[in-house]
Amino acid sequence: MKCKPWLVTLLFLLASRPSQTTSRHNIVLFVADDHGLDAGCYGNRVIKTPNLDRLATEGTRFTHAFCTTASCSASRSVILTGLHNHLNGQYGHQHDYHNFHTKLSVLSLPVLLGKAGYRTLHIGKFHVQPESVYHFETYLKGNTGGERSPVSMAEKAREFITAKDPRPFFLYFCTADPHRGGGAAKHKPHQPNLFGNQQNYEGVREVSYDPNEVIVPRFLPDTPESRAELAEYYQSVSRLDQGLGKLVEVLKEAGQYDTTLIVYASDNGVAFPGAKTNLYDAGMRLPLVVRSPTQTRRGVVNSAMISWVDIAPTLLDVAGVTEVKARAAMRGTDREAPGDSLSDRPYVFHGRSFLSILEQDNPANWDEVYGSHTFHEVTMYYPMRVIRTRRYKLILNLAHPLPFPFATDLFDSATWQGFLASRMEKYGERPVSAYIKRPRYELYDLRGDPHEVVNLAEDPKYSKILAELKARLREFQEQTQDPWTIKYSHE
Repeated sequence: MKCKPWLVTLLFLLASRPSQTTSRHNIVLFVADDHGLDAGCYGNRVIKTPNLDRLATEGTRFTHAFCTTASCSASRSVILTGLHNHLNGQYGHQHDYHNFHTKLSVLSLPVLLGKAGYRTLHIGKFHVQPESVYHFETYLKGNTGGERSPVSMAEKAREFITAKDPRPFFLYFCTADPHRGGGAAKHKPHQPNLFGNQQNYEGVREVSYDPNEVIVPRFLPDTPESRAELAEYYQSVSRLDQGLGKLVEVLKEAGQYDTTLIVYASDNGVAFPGAKTNLYDAGMRLPLVVRSPTQTRRGVVNSAMISWVDIAPTLLDVAGVTEVKARAAMRGTDREAPGDSLSDRPYVFHGRSFLSILEQDNPANWDEVYGSHTFHEVTMYYPMRVIRTRRYKLILNLAHPLPFPFATDLFDSATWQGFLASRMEKYGERPVSAYIKRPRYELYDLRGDPHEVVNLAEDPKYSKILAELKARLREFQEQTQDPWTIKYSHE
């Protein structure tokens, strides 16, 4: 039987040394906050992202990269653990009253890299817990301008990058741009959000945009409110791009650029209704640019379907870590201690390394990804499970009798409130009734319907493909120990 991508088992030894054939590259994982496919290298002719564009010309730009869940904390937990959050336990937001936690039995990327001989540094947004599961050796705090000041963040990381330490380093660099809100002034509900643009940031040359010139994506209504907020979002993206440029500059000045692998990604789609918190492509299809110092081909455009569960296994592969043994059995409980009889079991990630296909254009057997979203805010229970292939997407809305819940900031956004005031029947290309009230299954033929508007789940002509995708989705849930598989027998 053909092996499914998510069934590929990556075994790593917790205390392993790097293999003799693997170079010990430094690793930079740069994670933006709510950045969709809005960059010059992804075809947006208006937005200015020269540094990300340059990184793409020097490395590999993936055209089909996907988060597994369109929520900040939940997605970051997947990036750092290689596990869907229905297993790692970080179902939703870490902060404030939401207070979701990753299970103590989970092994994270910084912990594994630290045990493999890397010095590890975090700067910027963290947004997962507990710290013991995601422990870094060094935390850089007190940055001037905070997490929205990426140029000064890069400068603050200089001392770590230039330290006289023989160990390779792992730098986890997380901006708060281009998330909604932030800045010196409090956002007024129903007014265009300024995306943190209402103050000056050290070393940043702010790039402003004319709302009349922004590109309105098909999932949004073309209204003055949408355009005004997109212009502010663009400005925030251009600011984080300057942070990326400064970080590359610091690496070069330190003589580390040619020994460092850089990964640029976003946690989830843009913070607009229809994208963030949704598992439509606007919420889960994201930028992924990787530059390896050992690439022989540059400017690669790679069509592999990459999932965020693949990031941790890939970076462990870069580090030469070849096997990990589980500290505790991953069976949805934290009661099993590191010293129990099951602690020597192989630790299984849900993803696989894409390092070997970095220089390929159209690698074989990278043709499907899965999504698993349960919460955003604690009040937003709406579990969705997804299988997406090259042609089709099937969404299982496990709580479909409920109306689709809104994140507080998205509901208050000028984009949504302006849409409601307009009394338009369609939000973008989707009837607003279909956006709020969803059926159990949504099936889309992406070849003829790339914006996922026409649900084919009840169309007899698609009954065979529906049955096949439902079976594969259930198999994925069972293999990844999704607690929500109980719904197949209870409902």
